[in-house]
This record gives sequence, C-alpha cells and structure tokens, in this order.
Amino acid sequence: MIVQLSGTLTSKEPGHCVIDVGGVGYGLCISLTSLGQLPEAGQKASVAVHTYVREDQLSLYGFTTEEERTIFRKLISISGIGPKIALAVLSGLTPEGIVAAVGTRDHARLATIPGIGKKTAERMVVELGDMFAREMRSRPQHGAAGPAVFADALSALTNLGYQRAHAENALKKAAVSEEMKVEDAIKAALRELCKA
Repeated sequence: MIVQLSGTLTSKEPGHCVIDVGGVGYGLCISLTSLGQLPEAGQKASVAVHTYVREDQLSLYGFTTEEERTIFRKLISISGIGPKIALAVLSGLTPEGIVAAVGTRDHARLATIPGIGKKTAERMVVELGDMFAREMRSRPQHGAAGPAVFADALSALTNLGYQRAHAENALKKAAVSEEMKVEDAIKAALRELCKA
C-alpha cells in the first residue's frame, strides 16, 4: 500500500496531478483544496496518499495535509459515500469547514457543495456529527472569529490560489470578528495579502 509520495510534480489540473518518483509517474486524484497548495509543475512535492483498491479499480488519492486524508477516510467509511463524493466534499470546504459543518449539524451548508444532496448531507451528520462535535470542542479557536467564518474564508482564499499558510496568516492579521460576514473576512484578508 502506498501511503506517501515525494518527488517532482510533473503536472496538475483540477482533480488530478502527477508526481514523478524515481522515473515513475504516479497519477493521483486530488481535491481542489490540496491542488491549491501544490507548488508549480517542475518543483518538488510531497503528498500523503490513500490507496483505494476494489476488484476492478486501483486508484491513488493525494492530500497535502494529514488532516485532509483523515477526513477523506472518515467520509468513505460512510455507506453510500465513495471517493468521488468525498473529494467533492473536500473540494467544497476545508477540513476545518467540514468538521464545523458536520459538528454543528449544518445540513444546509453541506448540501451547497456540488454533488452533495440533502440525503448525503444528512448521512454525514448522522454518521460523523458526534465525533466532529467532540473534535471541535477540543480544538483551539481561531482568535475572535467563529470557526465557521474562519474556515469558509480560508477555503475561499486557497481556492483562489493562495498558499494555505499565507491565507491563515492574513486572516489572523485581519483580526476578523464573529460579527463579520465571510465576504468581509475574505476582503480583509485579501488586503493583508496585497500588503505582503
């Protein structure tokens, strides 16, 4: 089983990337969140990997963070949710956003993700709600902003192509408050990013 790959990123496109390791190119399915955190083609990259094996299929799924792979594995453990749906969820929200939405039983927010209907959102909440709610309580809060506001703004910034670490830093510098709308938090963070 392949659990990690480190090599040269030879190509990347929405939903897919190729990493050359010692002359062998490994094709990986990847979320938009992870795609935004990869370097440019030709540079070194390292990803955590989930090897998905079925009778008629062998696929590799790549993640730039261990947390994203963990959530992917939790999602595909739910009956009726396969790797494609799990990647759609991870492309629609950051890992923090998924934990917040499921942990607070926010069906409506989950159902806004392309490919996720009301029934799938409900299944996610039923199967993982208690676990993610406990995880939320054990996490440190992100300054004054509510975790959902921070996570949504972070997801938007990484989808715009900003590196996750830079986006997180900009959100913290922007000192977003819980009264802020997500759009305002994004605008404030963009102002900080433009200063850099």
